[in-house]
Amino acid sequence: MKHRVFIDGQEGTTGLQIHERLRERADLEVIEIAPESRKDPAAKRAIYERADLAILCLPDAAAIEAAELAGPNTRVIDASTAHRVNGAWAFGLPELAPEQRAQIRDARRVSNPGCYPTGFLLGVRPLVDAGILPREYPVTVHALSGYSGGGKKLIAEFEQNARPESDTAADWAVRLYGLNLDHKHVSEMQKHAGLTRAPVFCPIVGNYYQGMLVSVPLHVSDLNKGVKPEDVHSVLEERYANEACVRVMPFGQFDADGRLGAAAVNGTNRVELFVSGKPEQILVTARLDNLGKGAAGAAVQNLNLMLGLPELTGLRV
Repeated sequence: MKHRVFIDGQEGTTGLQIHERLRERADLEVIEIAPESRKDPAAKRAIYERADLAILCLPDAAAIEAAELAGPNTRVIDASTAHRVNGAWAFGLPELAPEQRAQIRDARRVSNPGCYPTGFLLGVRPLVDAGILPREYPVTVHALSGYSGGGKKLIAEFEQNARPESDTAADWAVRLYGLNLDHKHVSEMQKHAGLTRAPVFCPIVGNYYQGMLVSVPLHVSDLNKGVKPEDVHSVLEERYANEACVRVMPFGQFDADGRLGAAAVNGTNRVELFVSGKPEQILVTARLDNLGKGAAGAAVQNLNLMLGLPELTGLRV
């Protein structure tokens, strides 16, 4: 018997990506609501009752309403930011900690992680757990993403040239945002990394469609005494030795040209972690697909866990 899945918000960027990953699967039936009934609470409630699992690809306020409407019998994955620091929801990053996968598998409500936090947390959380990175460390995050991470509006601005006439092409090559330092991902990063201080985070969107780099610079003098860059690499290697979706690259290794592009893992559910440095400084960098492991792929991975299916079904690693 097939599991029935409802994607609420299937027409959005993340919803379309999830649907693409699910539509050909023989073990699932993706059920849909008539377009004219998308905002009808009674019709929505009825389709939630039919579904074994619902995935919410909605704005935060709408996701909160939808989660309440779904009721207790339907398991829910929320792809919005609405529930990521809500203790009543399991945080949907299976590789975050040894117990995380079981929490997701048993949960009725799972909050999908953000794309930037996914790269950040996979690089930082093991260092906090190992006692290398003090919880009070003043973390700074440098991150670059393709414009697809901003959803339909930002995609239109870049692809349809829907920008103010006063802006030049150079203004849109890369754009710094979150300059007020209250980006919606900050609380998620802080909580799930186990930090006592909020990271300084002001990301950049580039004029390309998808792919992401997230870097965290560390000063050795502010870490535990005696820590070397190779120690950081070893901690990450040990933590992810048996994780199919996280690959720790050889120490100091980058792309063939000695650089690091953002798009090399696009279309996969893979995160690559790079560690480089010198005695005084260390750089930890994650590369991932902001639409894959950073969004739709993560939702499918969580769906598989929650429905008791092989975890990587429908995913390319």
